[in-house]
Amino acid sequence: MFSGALDILGPQTDRMVYEAGLLPPPSRPAGAQKSERGQPSGRRIMRRFAILVVYVLASILGFARPLSAQGVPRKPPTTKPQAQPPGTGSSDAQIHDLAERVIAAQHADDVALEEFDRIERHTVYSGSNRRVTDGKVYRVVPTGTGTLKLLLKDGSSQVEPGVYRRELHDWEQVLEIAINPNDQRQQAVYAKWQKKMKERKDLVDAARKAFRVTASAQEMRNGRLCDVLELEPNPSFVSHSTVENVFTGARAKIWIDDASGHIVHGEAEIIRDISFGGGILGKLYRGGRFSLDNSEVAPGIWLPTRVQFDYSARKFLFTSETHEVTETSRYRRLGKPQEALAAVREELAHGAPIPADP
Repeated sequence: MFSGALDILGPQTDRMVYEAGLLPPPSRPAGAQKSERGQPSGRRIMRRFAILVVYVLASILGFARPLSAQGVPRKPPTTKPQAQPPGTGSSDAQIHDLAERVIAAQHADDVALEEFDRIERHTVYSGSNRRVTDGKVYRVVPTGTGTLKLLLKDGSSQVEPGVYRRELHDWEQVLEIAINPNDQRQQAVYAKWQKKMKERKDLVDAARKAFRVTASAQEMRNGRLCDVLELEPNPSFVSHSTVENVFTGARAKIWIDDASGHIVHGEAEIIRDISFGGGILGKLYRGGRFSLDNSEVAPGIWLPTRVQFDYSARKFLFTSETHEVTETSRYRRLGKPQEALAAVREELAHGAPIPADP
């Protein structure tokens, strides 16, 4: 599930593909809006830093123990579940059991996500009047070591059929290399992917020390009984980097489906100002809020369907207010790279129709 959230951090997987030489760097059509690569570096850092808060806080439980840990599914209740009122706490043993179940569910979701393509709509708003400043629709496709984003719509303009066909050919080329483990380009991408996974694991290892469960209860959410955990900064935690410093200034709340152990909803809030470069480069202000929603997209598989973040930040002397929403839909399981390669070739053989805007 939350490796899907990494896609929202920005085109990191795409960049690995270009840096390793699997594809030539993309060129921007004349008249097209600037992509995220064209954004000022400060805004790009603020954006990814903000989303990082959601990703890490919502995945603390899922990665609190090794991914190989096995959870035990909970038996279906014999009576109709009843929500516990707020303040009704769970014992340490119950929270531990819940964490084990979340680990198993999370691991299954992460593995499954590598085989899905989907449609992502990114909308950026600015100011208190929420004026739309950027809007794009992508098809996000699996590559075997991550994802590749195929642009479908930039603002109100749909990509030309010829452009989309070239995007499909690019994806086909990446998959052809992915199924050849002896290709040096694939080896380079895989090495970068492993490095990124290790950095992510190290970060989450730090996050699990930075927070503690302060309250637990049960609530009904969207007709499902959920276990709810509230996480607060651990006052004894000492940060060793700018990124870790964000943990000391945020709190989170997580809703977990009681029957399956999958995370349904997560929220995070910045409770103190967070500085970049000692406050000289910029600052993420207290009051920023971030949330994500997950849904069951296939039997037993829960993946992100909506991520939202609203925050105020300063880059050097300039302050801005940003609101961004990413909505994900039309999850479709393609399978391993060999199966995805067969799927893209079939699309190309049938004229490479552009998916309709959801």
